[in-house]
Amino acid sequence: MLAAEGELSDGVVIADQTLLLERARTLGLREGHDFVLHAADDWDQAVSFAQPDASPPVLRVWHHPTSVPVLVGQLQVHNAPYVLNCLDSAIAVCQQGAAAALVTAPVQKSIIADAGIPFTGHTEYLADQTHTKRVVMMLVGGGLRVALATTHLPLSAVSASITSALLDEVIDIVFTDLNKKFALTSPRLLVAGLNPHAGEGGHLGHEEQEVIEPAIERARARGADIVGPLPADTLFTPNILKGADAVLAMYHDQGLPVLKMQSFGGGVNVTLGLPFIRTSVDHGTALDLAGTGRADTGSLKEALALARSLASSQSAYISS
Repeated sequence: MLAAEGELSDGVVIADQTLLLERARTLGLREGHDFVLHAADDWDQAVSFAQPDASPPVLRVWHHPTSVPVLVGQLQVHNAPYVLNCLDSAIAVCQQGAAAALVTAPVQKSIIADAGIPFTGHTEYLADQTHTKRVVMMLVGGGLRVALATTHLPLSAVSASITSALLDEVIDIVFTDLNKKFALTSPRLLVAGLNPHAGEGGHLGHEEQEVIEPAIERARARGADIVGPLPADTLFTPNILKGADAVLAMYHDQGLPVLKMQSFGGGVNVTLGLPFIRTSVDHGTALDLAGTGRADTGSLKEALALARSLASSQSAYISS
């Protein structure tokens, strides 16, 4: 993972320096020729390395040792605490204001769970460690911003999970962070219905009339520019999207297929509601590609670029 320091000229990688050098050699990269690695045992030392337009580029690393050696493409349960140790350090510097943003690479949830550590994912862990009551997943890519009211739930559980309290909180978080982190002064949000044709006036479901529409009306009363509920099958057409800043989908596979069709490999996952900026990739670990040099780095590059952009926007928001 990488934490970007306040001036955003570059970032600091939080990882095992030996592991990074081994992987560089595997990929045919030479330290001192293709890059220079500066490792430190604490954050202050790591960020103190100056690298203005350095050639070769400088990789600044806050060294966190693994418990056991890492084998390419193989999961090792003994290194599960290492993963969380890196994440805890990143959270700490972000909460202290020493880092402007956090960018996370994909993590293999199963190996952490196999180590006996309750872990359902980065997003939930970040919320718990920062004592954040609710966070919202938003995917950005292909000219779209799609937030999700619910995330990783079986479809049979979605309807019962969409409550008035949930929607009120999610809508407020989306508007707050579109304003604060994306620097949108008067954001416009489109909200999808849950059922086909947005319930067809109650003939295809009552969630729209009983839960979603009232939540939208309450948001309007608070001054929000919000439209919906709209049928999801036509919401993503250019005419309806025109002038909108984001879409709120009711569940994971309602909103993300369209976005990923337009941006897969270049999309970014943004966690709204946290006390700091966090972006991540839109894909998993791809262990079969580890060490091959064939992994697509497009989404990670986009996550880094968006984190820097959002941090700059938020700095302007705070100072204005």
